[in-house]
Amino acid sequence: MKHLLTLLCSFAIASLRSPLRGSIRFAMLAVSLCSALVSSFAAEQRPNILFLLSDDHSYPFLSTYGSPNVKTPVVDQLAAEGMKFHRFFTGAPQCVPSRATLMTGRSPVAARMTRFSAPLPRDEITLPELLRDKGGYYAGVCGRSFHLDGATKIGEAAAQVFKEHELKTFASRVDFLNTCSDNEVAGQLAAFLDKKPADKPFFMWANFSDPHHAWNAPAEFRPDPASLVLPPHLPDLPGMREQLADYCAEVNRVDRTVGTVLAELKKRDLMDRTIIIFCGDNGMAMPHGKGSLYDPGSNVPFLVRWPGVVKPGGDSRSLISGEDLAPTLLDAAGLKPGAKMSGVSFLPLLKGEKHTPRKHLFVERGPHGSAPVQADMTNAGYDLARAVRSDRYKFIYNCTPWLPYSPVDSAGGQAWKQMQEANAAGKLSPGLSTTYFKSPRPVYELYDLDADPGELNNLSGKPELATIERELRAALAEKMILDWDYLPLPDLMEGAGSVKKGKVKGKK
Repeated sequence: MKHLLTLLCSFAIASLRSPLRGSIRFAMLAVSLCSALVSSFAAEQRPNILFLLSDDHSYPFLSTYGSPNVKTPVVDQLAAEGMKFHRFFTGAPQCVPSRATLMTGRSPVAARMTRFSAPLPRDEITLPELLRDKGGYYAGVCGRSFHLDGATKIGEAAAQVFKEHELKTFASRVDFLNTCSDNEVAGQLAAFLDKKPADKPFFMWANFSDPHHAWNAPAEFRPDPASLVLPPHLPDLPGMREQLADYCAEVNRVDRTVGTVLAELKKRDLMDRTIIIFCGDNGMAMPHGKGSLYDPGSNVPFLVRWPGVVKPGGDSRSLISGEDLAPTLLDAAGLKPGAKMSGVSFLPLLKGEKHTPRKHLFVERGPHGSAPVQADMTNAGYDLARAVRSDRYKFIYNCTPWLPYSPVDSAGGQAWKQMQEANAAGKLSPGLSTTYFKSPRPVYELYDLDADPGELNNLSGKPELATIERELRAALAEKMILDWDYLPLPDLMEGAGSVKKGKVKGKK
């Protein structure tokens, strides 16, 4: 086709220069055909995209990252054949707002998706829509609920509002939509590929439930609890080891499930013509993880395999935001980002070209689940907070500090119960006790992540870090303003310099 395209375009140009009317008519026809062939040729050159999303999956819980707690040979092989990222952060430590960010290239706040039960607004244009409408892709979603058509358990009255105003929109955003269990994802991918027109590239977003709570993977996947290496933010208690073993079993199982999906690509000889991304939607449902603005809540595994473009064995510690995924994949397809996208393409980094890394990234926390507010609730169900992270430091702004901390999804498990008992008996270290049980929680938190990777020593207000805290507060305020955030801005004067002539002192 490339040679035919060159020949037709050359003849069209020559005919336009000819004084003969017939030649001009033919030239116009040739130009029209040339344009159609250009579009067809461009579509043929666009890569297929398979986006694999695990659920509640914290970094570094893949053996490719050096974690001794899990065995993930399938995903490790993807990393070996592509690039792995150590510091990819989702837009929120919860599935609904995080997925909204991944699909829109915008923060959950900007996309109006901080309320867990909300459907994605129709005027928020998603990655699969842009690939389909601008790039000629055949687009699909399968697997576990993608969470962007609103919660299902919302009561009859709310469900009627959804129906009356046609708020469930994903059936019109993609060509193929089918939720299913993890063990059916490979079959759904096969059905999707069977329906795909031969002349179209594809985008498939395949969702997995693992390693989401409840943890029920068979014993064959479960490591010995005694063998586990615990991070500094988790106390070494028997119940903690048992529950962490349950979690690791789910990670091991999703690795095998991914293998069944990749087998379908291999069978169809599509592995070398497809960008494969593996990513977690947010962190693990353990203390300091899911629902929290500490790193384990939003720092997730992220791998990209793209034969011929991404060199095998790539390893990056650049800060990457969930907002950056959609612009990057559109860039890879030769398309411009959506008009409202705030994320930045990191395609140059994937290609080994010059790349300017992010200075800051941002994470938000809002309500979780669909339960109504209750007088005795903890922050697991409802919390309003924001965070900004640089290479070394993190600043957290808590707007509901009076709500006591509780882990999302796992508060009823033996790990949290034993932590509560140990704290009551004075057996937790001061850092752990303050982090999990101090009430009210601090409005402002600042962590030196190099010196304190467990985020257990709050440095907010320390004079020696005043300049750093001032810069992070100003960066967060700028993000909140530009995203039309509904929360009050953090104090830009308290311990963080002064404001003069509308500018934050110390802000570049």
